[in-house]
Amino acid sequence: MKKLVILSVFAWSVFSMPVNAQEKFTATWESLEKYQLPEWVKDAKFGIFIHWGVYSVPGYGSEWYPRLMYDSSTDVFKHHVKKYGTQDKFGYKDLIPMFKAEKFSAEQWVDLFKKAGAKYVVPVAEHHDGFAMYKTALSRWNAYEMGPKRDVVGEIAAATKKAGLVFGLSSHRIEHWFFFNHGKRFNSDVLDPRYNDLYGPAHEENETPSPEFMANWLMRNIELVEKYQPQLFWFDWWIEQPAMEPYRKSFASYYYNKGIEWNKGVVINYKNVSFPEKAAMLDIERGKLTGIREPAWQTDDALGYKSWGYIDNDNFKSAKYIINNLIDIVSKNGNLLLNIGPRPDGTIPQEEQDILLEVGNWLSINGEAIYGTRPWKTYGEGPTQVAGGSFSDAKDKPFTADDIRYTTKGGDLFAISLDNPSKPLLIKTLSTSAGTISAVEMLGIKEKISWKQDKNGLEIKPSAKYPAKNAVVYKVSMK
Repeated sequence: MKKLVILSVFAWSVFSMPVNAQEKFTATWESLEKYQLPEWVKDAKFGIFIHWGVYSVPGYGSEWYPRLMYDSSTDVFKHHVKKYGTQDKFGYKDLIPMFKAEKFSAEQWVDLFKKAGAKYVVPVAEHHDGFAMYKTALSRWNAYEMGPKRDVVGEIAAATKKAGLVFGLSSHRIEHWFFFNHGKRFNSDVLDPRYNDLYGPAHEENETPSPEFMANWLMRNIELVEKYQPQLFWFDWWIEQPAMEPYRKSFASYYYNKGIEWNKGVVINYKNVSFPEKAAMLDIERGKLTGIREPAWQTDDALGYKSWGYIDNDNFKSAKYIINNLIDIVSKNGNLLLNIGPRPDGTIPQEEQDILLEVGNWLSINGEAIYGTRPWKTYGEGPTQVAGGSFSDAKDKPFTADDIRYTTKGGDLFAISLDNPSKPLLIKTLSTSAGTISAVEMLGIKEKISWKQDKNGLEIKPSAKYPAKNAVVYKVSMK
């Protein structure tokens, strides 16, 4: 409690610290709606999300293992009892010593992310399980004092910044309010008062978070900002609780003022209706939009179909899926934050590495049409319809070469075919009615390509060899 009081005094004092000449934000929506997204996030387009924690140890079900292992109606519950024993004898806390991270190297991770073409890196600082992946003064349940006994977030922050990438982080702390409540319904270690500071408060989802819990949420966020200076702060969905409104506003005004103080653009990601659309950056989980949105937005998606954290038998999305969806999202003024799930020893599964490197190879050839671009007057054309909305990742059909997406940069227009055409490609939107085309080139090759424009569109003959798999970029010059 003493630490909390000291930090509270410190935190509220920083709200009134002087900043540069730019007008300070106050904890009102009127003030926060004057916020503008920094150019770096609109230019970056592609980031890496990292779900890694104690839940990677069992490697079973999903990153919600800590909740479901106490829910007797689930397969995870049965698996836990069979493998580890009953929850009164072996609870979630007992997995922590098995989380050793003995092969973890932040530098190796960031080197991979940079090769993948990512421009920002966002590790989960604390998931719903309440185990902090950083050195904190607010809980003994953290990776610096237990498990790996390393400041994981701090190491990733240092490596990310050293590599010239933007560092961000995420907090899922607010869902901890209810996360372990199933463990109170039978004989489990959740009922043991010695572990209240890990498993508590374990309330029901329909109970309003207490002022003490919400203040602790705020303090943990402030501590993360002060320690690591993230330029992006990602929040999960449950912060939209009505009682959280003054805390959301307080954190946003504090964080945006910190950005002014640092002279760096900072971003808050939110879901659903937690913030007015001008006050932060909308994030859509495992889904995307069907059209262009202003202001800019973001998709958070996972390489794994089943889980965000590591599990033994996940199914992974293909590099083509990732590349095509990145293009589609960017054409609609969005970013892609792509998640990986490392093993408990700190290694990244080879299949995930291979996918990331294939994405990076494509971006090394075609990144001119992605980074720093803005939407055109239409996002694209083609036969494949996008499902749209959250949790639609498994519903989308594969894109074809006839699906075209557009991006612009300066005076350049990029028409991107979402596969390598094997027959003449007709881009109907670029007919003579759209203006006269003076030149068409393919990114990644020096040879001239064969094309013609008429009232039906821009027709491009297929090439004998394409510079990369999965999608091809045509740079179009207009008179």
